[in-house]
Amino acid sequence: MPIFGGYAGGIEETTIVDVASSINSMVMSSASWHLDGPVHIRWGSTNTRETLQIAGWACATISEFTDLMTGNQYYPCAGPCTEMCLLEAAAQSVTDTASGREILSGVAAAKGVITDKTTGMEARMMGEVARATAGMDIDSVNAVINNIVSSYEGNYANAPEGKRFQDCYDVATVTPTDEYVKVYEGARRKLEDFGLTF
Repeated sequence: MPIFGGYAGGIEETTIVDVASSINSMVMSSASWHLDGPVHIRWGSTNTRETLQIAGWACATISEFTDLMTGNQYYPCAGPCTEMCLLEAAAQSVTDTASGREILSGVAAAKGVITDKTTGMEARMMGEVARATAGMDIDSVNAVINNIVSSYEGNYANAPEGKRFQDCYDVATVTPTDEYVKVYEGARRKLEDFGLTF
């Protein structure tokens, strides 16, 4: 998982490192697939404009020129039961699907570092968005990604913490609360406004 803004440098350089690390994982480890996920050095997220560019370019390159399989990890800044978290997951799912990624692995909300801050609703968004993206032309995809990222990128420093799993799910039935269902439906409507058709 290369770090954008670290030793690798900017978008283009980090993309080269990303492709190289994917190939290296196959050669050095005899891996059957590589789990990727460029991370922004400042925000600790895979869902920034820069990291989405890197992930998309790297995956498209690997898909075009090799038979290697890649996956991508999802680290939204925001926590569960927030619109921002679902939109961050959606942006990455659009990117991954359109660039040919075979495995979508996520979603680890709240940057994947806080206990009890991951639920199935984020993964549901990832999956539904992937299905909605499949078959879209690249110009439409780019417009959708721009719309989604523009809606949340000003909030990285103050991303909503969201709720713990046990506060936005019924733990006995493992189902989301009515509140989270409403948040999810609101995010989905926003994505439709941004150009996705579910």
